[in-house]
Amino acid sequence: MDAPVTDATDGLLAGIRIVDFTQFEAGPSCTEALAWLGAEVVKIENPRAGDPGRRLRPGQPDDDPWYFHVFNANKKSLTVNLKSPRGLALVKDLLGRADVCVENFAPGTIERLGLGWDVAHALNPRLIYCQIKGFGEGSPYESNLAFDMIAQACGGTMSVTGEPDGPPLKPGLSLGDTGTGMLMAVTIASALFRRQQTGQGRRLEVAMQDAMLHYMRTNFATQARTGKPAARGGAKVPGVTNAPLGLYPCQPGGPNDYVYIMTSRANPEHWTRLLTLIGREDLIGDARYATPADRVAREPEVDALIADWTRRRTKHEAMALVGGVGVPAGAVLDTMELQNEPSFAARGIMQTVQRPGQAPFTMPAWPVRIDGSAPRVAASPGLGADTDAVLADWLSLDADAIGALRAAGAV
Repeated sequence: MDAPVTDATDGLLAGIRIVDFTQFEAGPSCTEALAWLGAEVVKIENPRAGDPGRRLRPGQPDDDPWYFHVFNANKKSLTVNLKSPRGLALVKDLLGRADVCVENFAPGTIERLGLGWDVAHALNPRLIYCQIKGFGEGSPYESNLAFDMIAQACGGTMSVTGEPDGPPLKPGLSLGDTGTGMLMAVTIASALFRRQQTGQGRRLEVAMQDAMLHYMRTNFATQARTGKPAARGGAKVPGVTNAPLGLYPCQPGGPNDYVYIMTSRANPEHWTRLLTLIGREDLIGDARYATPADRVAREPEVDALIADWTRRRTKHEAMALVGGVGVPAGAVLDTMELQNEPSFAARGIMQTVQRPGQAPFTMPAWPVRIDGSAPRVAASPGLGADTDAVLADWLSLDADAIGALRAAGAV
């Protein structure tokens, strides 16, 4: 028997219109969730090639492979040239009629297109304007590129994945992408609810690195209990399909002294940039390493080239240098390093709370910024601490009625 299916027009978000500038996974995961919930999501795509996620199969036509399908169900596609004045004007007209706008372009791209927050808000003060980035505003790496694996390296998840006596490993799930998208989707829904009372749009921002701290709460609790960075428990990960792509050892050789370097099949310049950075310009154009497939076939050699360079630098130095030449890179940061990173506390991404009779506890906060601010974290309540207040507020029960409930063992 087939499971019952609810049509999108009857969904929780039916009637909500979303302009979708997202690509790959983090943004599309967010807007796809909203589409599944009934929103009308119009995906704005480049007329020439569309979302880069459409064309990830080497030697195959750009015919919407499965990767694109799984992150873009329930959407509509509109091809617009955003570099054309008329195309840009068309998109601005759409924004004037939209409820939500979501984008996850490279840092600064949406602003250079003339579709930044200030412009969009002036066009439509009711618009919920959402940005998903690799690193947060105020982070030392806010201008760097990032993919799922970079967020997981810098957000701590790699530091707790792998064999106890081995190096950190990449988890098999795309927590950096899909996990970030889900957090933004929840916040968008909340902003839409709030708009019913105020009539005003909001600016929402989330960084993939910041979002990973949200999924590391159990690990921070472990660290609080042991007084040590949360350790790895053992796991297996799938193989890679490009080279160089992976973790590379750094000075001084500690358990998390690694940097994750990712070169993309979609950008052949990454390999050239790396060779220039590490002083191996002699290999540029070398037929042995010309294509991603060539490099995968010689992966031990490729990894040795990169590792020889990274071993002579700390993971922070390697990340800064590699990221500085436009190649995605992420130092593997453990929970202690993340907790002690001052930019997280300064931005409200990590906050310290205290319950009566307990030591202060620093934990990840909700990573989505709302109008530039992070929501405040309050300590969790004691058992039954709010029973009276909730019953009085929600049900208008007085002290006698609540006392009777207690006497009857109901509360």
